[in-house]
Parts: sequence; C-alpha cells; structure tokens
Amino acid sequence: MSEFAGKHVLIVIENLPAPFDRRVWQEATTLKEEGADVSIICPKMKGYTDSYEKIDGIEIYRHPLPTEGHGAIGYLFEYSIALFWELILSVKIFLKKRFHVIHGCNPPDLIFLVALPFKLLGVKYVFDHHDINPELYIAKFEKKGLFYRAMLLFERLTFRAADYSIATNESYRRIAIERGKMKPENVKVVRSGPSLKRLKLTSGNESYKKGRNFLVGYVGVIGVQEGLDLLLDSVQYVVKRRKDVQFAIVGGGTALDEIRLLADDLGLSDYVDFYGRVSDEKLVDVLNTCDVCVNPDKPTEMNNLSTMNKIMEYMALKKPIVQYDLKEGRASALEASLYAKNHDTIDFAKKIMWLLDHEEERTKMAEFGYDRVLNQLSWDYERINLIDFYRKAFRLKPAPSRSVQPV
Repeated sequence: MSEFAGKHVLIVIENLPAPFDRRVWQEATTLKEEGADVSIICPKMKGYTDSYEKIDGIEIYRHPLPTEGHGAIGYLFEYSIALFWELILSVKIFLKKRFHVIHGCNPPDLIFLVALPFKLLGVKYVFDHHDINPELYIAKFEKKGLFYRAMLLFERLTFRAADYSIATNESYRRIAIERGKMKPENVKVVRSGPSLKRLKLTSGNESYKKGRNFLVGYVGVIGVQEGLDLLLDSVQYVVKRRKDVQFAIVGGGTALDEIRLLADDLGLSDYVDFYGRVSDEKLVDVLNTCDVCVNPDKPTEMNNLSTMNKIMEYMALKKPIVQYDLKEGRASALEASLYAKNHDTIDFAKKIMWLLDHEEERTKMAEFGYDRVLNQLSWDYERINLIDFYRKAFRLKPAPSRSVQPV
C-alpha cells in the first residue's frame, strides 16, 4: 500500500490555473504518486475554462474570476471573488470526501480564511509561500501606506493560522521564522526544481530567429516588477549596434499590452516577438533555440529575496543567463550567469552582446548550469523534500533516506 493512501489534500491557488502553475502541479502529482488523493481549486483562465476536470487522477475545480486586479482596489475585488468561490468549492469537496490538509498557495495571503472553519474540524493548514506579499506590494506600487500595513497583517495572520509552512528558498524560510514567528521545525524549504521530464533538450527551431544569427529569450510573467521595460531599454541598445539578434518574450500578465506598446514606441517591433502564454511544448521549443536567456527582474527587495523559476528552467535547457545581481538569483545560478550592475540597462545589454560573441564561454556556463540542475536542483531532488514535509504533516514516521535517480 502507498505511504499516503487514505490521505486527501486540497490545494488552493488563486492567481494561476492548474495544471498551468508548474510548481503546484509538480507538488500535486508527487502527492498523487505517493498515494494521496489530491483536489485543486483554482481560477478559470484562458485555455483552462472547464469548471471540473480530472487529469492524472487529480480533480480540478475551477471558478470564475471576472477581473484580474491592477490597482489596490482591483486586487481587493479580485481576491474577494476568489475567496467566495474557494469557500463554496471547498465545502463541496469536503462533503464529497473529507480532506486532511488544505494546502494554500499565495498570493494572496488570505487563503487562511478558507482554512479556518476546517481547522475546527481537525484539518491541518499548510501555507505554501510563493511570494512575499508586503515586498510585492512595494514592487508593484512603489509606496507603503494602509494597504502595505494590511499586507503585513495578512502575512502575520497567515503564519499564525498555518500548522506548517513550505518556503521556496532560505530567505523565505527566515521570513517565516523571524517575521511569521513559526517554529523552525515546522518550516521546510522545497524549491521549485525544474522537471527534466518536461524540459527536454532539443535542437530547437531556427524559424524563431527570423533569419538572424542569434536568439535571446525571456520566459515568465509580464508584470510591473518583472523589469520588461528595463529589458527593452537593453534591447534598444543592442539593436542600435547590431542587427543579428532576435528577442523572444514568452509569457502573459497584466503588463503585457503596455510592454507591447513600449516595444512599438521604441521601434523594436521587428526585433522582439511576444508569444504570450503558450503550451509547454512551444515554450521548450523557443528556449531550446535561444543562445542566451535573460532575467531582467527589477532590483527590488521582493526580487532580491525570491527564487525565480525561469532561472532554473534556463539552466535545465543548457542556456547561459544574464540577470541583475540579486541575492537569490545568484544563489540559484552561480557560474551559469553573468550579473549586470543593478538598474544599469547598458551594462545588461553589453553582457548579452559579450556572451553572443564568446561561444566557448556560453558553452561553459551552459554546462555548469545544466550539471547543477541535474545533480542538485531538479524536481527529482525537491520531491523528496516535499514527501518528507508531508510525512510530518500527516504525522507519519520518518522514512529511511532514499537515493535520487534523475531522469
């Protein structure tokens, strides 16, 4: 019999649908493989509009989300609607089959409100800490004030409600312990390790280069704090000096239309392709074609302390990286990346061009990053941390150490 047989985990995510949210889907499939029943509540979004779907034995319940928040009031409206549906659906799922854990994924730091009634019935609340919301608020709105203080309050209440917490890196773990006052033994780091089953190495597709010699790629959310405006400044510097580079931007977000317009205004339309949210197959195809990949995240405290999935995905596909010099970005990539001076878009551009002109160095950096993922950071390693974490949440005996067989 599987170790987690008879256990039921309800995962709640507000900002992305399943299975599109890759971190959550890896967690869900790992728990399912270990024998647990897994249900997911998430919003309907483009490409994921079925109210109910069962994939790989995991039940997915999707709710309407009429608006994607832009300002503080917009986010409040969005979160209120999401919380209403999350509560309705969680009751429906509980009546169908009792769950033992609610696994809430932020943002926002409000899902504990859904968990509280069930905690009275003996359900444990696991907080999966994806974003540090107070710092995220500053990154988005560049100010503090009433809503910032609300973010701090919601964070404190979330950690107080949580029986256990998952941190994506050591910086987040320290926040849970120091700011959230959680017991260190109840907080475990489970990184968003890339899946080598999904990120397969291929020869790519030269059509993405549009007849040019090189392709520079970005994948990720396109929001205010992701620094796509900084990237376009760097792109402009590059294309004024050479015409042999094409840029590919993969991903969607609240700032996508704004960034498209900015590219047009800067006269970069012929050099920058926006692909939006795409299938995993196309994302992998584009990235495999790239000669260099970039992470232009703005040097904010939010980005300084956060681990970005894109970094390890680039490494898993053997791509050298250019990014700003941020704490967790450097901790992930180490020698797989060059680090531009913070906020210096010209230095960022020069490092891109230097890599394009030094193939041997690109290869060396790419091999370092791939080896680091293969032997330290892939999901084959992180899944064991998740299983150990849930063994404690389910109050099961610790298992003997197991070896990892990377794919």
